[in-house]
Amino acid sequence: MIVQEQEAIDKAVEAITGDMGALWITLAAILVFFMQAGFTLLEIGFTRSKNTGNIIMKNVMDLAVGSVMFWAVGYAIMYGSDLVGGGFFRSSPADQGYFFFSADDWYNLFFQTVFCATAATIVSGAIAGRTKFSTYLIFSAILTTIIYPISGSWYWPFDDDAWLNTAGFVDFAGSSVVHAVGGAAALVAAILVGPRIGKYVDGKAQAIPGHNMAFGALGVFILWLGWFGFNGGSQLAWGGDDTIGATSVIINTNLAAAIGAIAALFFTWARYGKADISMTLNGALAGLVGITAGCGAVSAWGALAIGLICGIVVVVSIELIDKKLKIDDPVGAISVHGVCGFLGTVLIGLFALDGGLLYGGSGKLLWVQTYGSLAYIVWAAVASFIVLFILKKTIGLRVSEKEEVEGLDLHEHGVEAYPEHISQDK
Repeated sequence: MIVQEQEAIDKAVEAITGDMGALWITLAAILVFFMQAGFTLLEIGFTRSKNTGNIIMKNVMDLAVGSVMFWAVGYAIMYGSDLVGGGFFRSSPADQGYFFFSADDWYNLFFQTVFCATAATIVSGAIAGRTKFSTYLIFSAILTTIIYPISGSWYWPFDDDAWLNTAGFVDFAGSSVVHAVGGAAALVAAILVGPRIGKYVDGKAQAIPGHNMAFGALGVFILWLGWFGFNGGSQLAWGGDDTIGATSVIINTNLAAAIGAIAALFFTWARYGKADISMTLNGALAGLVGITAGCGAVSAWGALAIGLICGIVVVVSIELIDKKLKIDDPVGAISVHGVCGFLGTVLIGLFALDGGLLYGGSGKLLWVQTYGSLAYIVWAAVASFIVLFILKKTIGLRVSEKEEVEGLDLHEHGVEAYPEHISQDK
């Protein structure tokens, strides 16, 4: 009788723990969902007012299209039971995976859906102000349906069929799986679309200031908040040791963001003689992106180190890409997500408590982290180039000069976001 009672108690506790885990993942997914508002405000603030409505539409459609396509196809490619192409991606029978119907796993679908939308939105900022809306919609659909799910299938199913998981790769919440993939796609898109009119004059980069730094700052605060769900929710459980794990991840996330902002502030202050606002905001985002891979694998000191490094590197990277490589990225998305996504993933090889070089590791983890992140970048860049090159040769990537000068709001959507146009955009 006592044994049966204990078994009943254990079963009840297990059920409660499972429900608490599902609740935590759902709440975390809601926070990540809210990050879409952050990306929208950041991109609006860092660009010209005449393109505000276009940016709103792109970010809304990233989420809308991504939600439908990931539910219909992407989730099965990422988490399906059958391997295709020697494990290059996954698949599932229609009654098991495509057009997802698994009531006991809805919360995981929702959590992964908002991650997928995040990867797509990264591209939007890098090509703001000069890209056809129709072309962007097609690319966003392909990224959320195929490109991102294939890359995710290499690691996040956490089984022996995921080749990077088997190799010992570590990417807790997606510095590479989400951010480096989005950053690589953004790099290719920015190159193929080309710079905004007036960005480069006689070979020199010209500043094109954003129209509302307050929107940009609010966007960063929303992203910072949402990141607690992005990283903390990736613990995928709540209760006991998982509660400690999730909250330690949140602390590491916050520390990296804070020191990233501080590092960018003082680095630009020393470099330019002024405390640069946009670089400081991007420094916080760089710290967030950098710690996303290792937030569950490093100590608080490791999180501070990663955030510090990324906060400085993002400033150097933005300057290099803008002034030397002459690639026009209005919001710094390539540097924040691509460069710092790669860097944060690789730095696990130094700072991981288990296997990091600074903690007695042999160097194996550093090597795995490097080639694993590069695999994501190469895949996203090659796939994006193929898709965007085809689109460029068929329907085109770029709006006309007249449309760009007068604003995408007016020509792509037939309305201006502001009743009275801001004079700097005329």
